[in-house]
Amino acid sequence: MIETIPAKTIVTVNKSREWFGTDYTMNLYRGCSHGCIYCDSRSSCYGIEDFDRVRVKENALTLVRNGLSSKRATGVVAMGSMSDPYNPFEKEMEYTRKALELISAYGFGAMITTKSPMITRDIDVLKKIQVHSPVLCALTITTCSPSLAKKLEPNAPPPAQRLEALRRLSQEGIFAGVLLMPVVPYIEDSEENIREVVYSAALAGARFVYPMLGMTLRDGQREYFYQKLSELFPKEQLPAAYQKKYGPRYKCFVPGVHKLTQAFREEAEQRGLMTEMDEIVKAYQRTYDFGQLSFFEA
Repeated sequence: MIETIPAKTIVTVNKSREWFGTDYTMNLYRGCSHGCIYCDSRSSCYGIEDFDRVRVKENALTLVRNGLSSKRATGVVAMGSMSDPYNPFEKEMEYTRKALELISAYGFGAMITTKSPMITRDIDVLKKIQVHSPVLCALTITTCSPSLAKKLEPNAPPPAQRLEALRRLSQEGIFAGVLLMPVVPYIEDSEENIREVVYSAALAGARFVYPMLGMTLRDGQREYFYQKLSELFPKEQLPAAYQKKYGPRYKCFVPGVHKLTQAFREEAEQRGLMTEMDEIVKAYQRTYDFGQLSFFEA
């Protein structure tokens, strides 16, 4: 049985609409079971103790209902910013599915970030939302190598399963694509890896690939990440390489980032994929009037 934690609110207003044009953020769960060694949500500034243990917020669906009904304007709700909304508990508990049903009932749109193929379970609800409001689904894929993914994301579903989920979403007419982030320096930052992810995304029907060719390192997260690097790649002495290259820096772009960016854009353009945030936002929100978020014929 999943543990509950107290919460006063769940649907929060975004300070800006920079993240895929979303207006609100919703995190039903706290913590994540994927075990990704690079996860920014481990950072001390977020204050999430025992991050690898998933908990759900008390009275979550009541808080979601109250939060949505009290908003003066509808908009797009982002899910998955701090923890994956499709963790193993979700299969039985269905908090994410029920929250999406509330999003639909109150006339909001949805933007979901996940590493789980479980998202395909809710295609029917996503299609209901898409009738009146924007929907965007983003599958995070940083490598297509199952062995490398197993090291970096030990408990997450394999990349092949995420690509299959992307294929199903796309076939059902859901606007979907790939988050190519983070690209871990010295590990995932080869041109071959980047091109393979972009090619595989296109093959699965992605509309976009949005990258971060590097990663973030903050207090709490940095120490955990370095420890895992030492355990997983003992011969490479990667923590020393990071300390020399980045020091206490927060944003750590891969070495040769400009050359790799050029290769990424070249591959994406060849495959017909969007890569710029403004372009992606305009595309998935194109058929909606944001005065009332009402659907109209394009």
